Amino acid sequence: MSTKINTTVLMSGADYFEDTFAINALMDSNITIDKIKATKEHKNLETTLTEAGIKVIKVTPPVDAQDGVYTANWGLTRGNKVILSSLPNKRKSEEPYAKSILGGLGLEVIDPPYNFSGQGDALPCGNLLFCGSHYRTDPRMHDFIADTLGYEVIGLQAVPQIDDHGQEVINNVTGWPDSFFYDIDLAIAVLRDGLIAWCPDAFLPESQEKIRALQIDKIEVSLEEATKGFCCNLISTGETVIMSNNAPNLQRAVEEHGLKTVTPSITELCKGGGFIRCTSLTLDNT
Repeated sequence: MSTKINTTVLMSGADYFEDTFAINALMDSNITIDKIKATKEHKNLETTLTEAGIKVIKVTPPVDAQDGVYTANWGLTRGNKVILSSLPNKRKSEEPYAKSILGGLGLEVIDPPYNFSGQGDALPCGNLLFCGSHYRTDPRMHDFIADTLGYEVIGLQAVPQIDDHGQEVINNVTGWPDSFFYDIDLAIAVLRDGLIAWCPDAFLPESQEKIRALQIDKIEVSLEEATKGFCCNLISTGETVIMSNNAPNLQRAVEEHGLKTVTPSITELCKGGGFIRCTSLTLDNT
């Protein structure tokens, strides 16, 4: 029997979800978000996770925080500890709220010394931790996480967004470098301990080599399904995978590995640059 993962998660709500500030490469402030539909999508996702056997702890979203629906970015937990996030300028109001919520759940809250995007940029796979860098997470966080939580950190960097002159794009709102895969949960997914899905084209060559060298099972994802289908941004219990309904190749590969798939329809929540994995923070990493 496979070991279950993501058995307890924290979710907020889409009450204040909008696209006023385009703080990542996926956001487009010219696109209109249907808030009613986004709220229904979020509620349906909560129901889907619950039906898959995941315990959902629901909290109200932070007031007027456009990205407060994406709780995965609030921190990274292991055991009774959580390393809090240090987020871009337009998300700073979420930080004290997340600290209060997570501390109120009995976790030992630890402030990060550098920029850190929480679980959105740090995905546990057993004792391994796939951790992003350069865009939302300072690479110096890798050693801090290893020392504080005991993970074997695999530091990775996704490909940058490049302008017409071959230069890296700096986000106009945050002042930070940009990438379609600004958080690593858009480029790699943990399906169960010892099995991941990942998009090779999403990573720089050195990071590709690190992943290929790992002695774990891997499913390769196409760039098309990773970008158009948000297929890596999923949540798995180790038995059931809640994933994009627009990634038939990955869905078929996941099922061939003996996992069940559930594919809710999401068209609004992704307009903020997040998807299924982004809306839930795992509380039971061991």
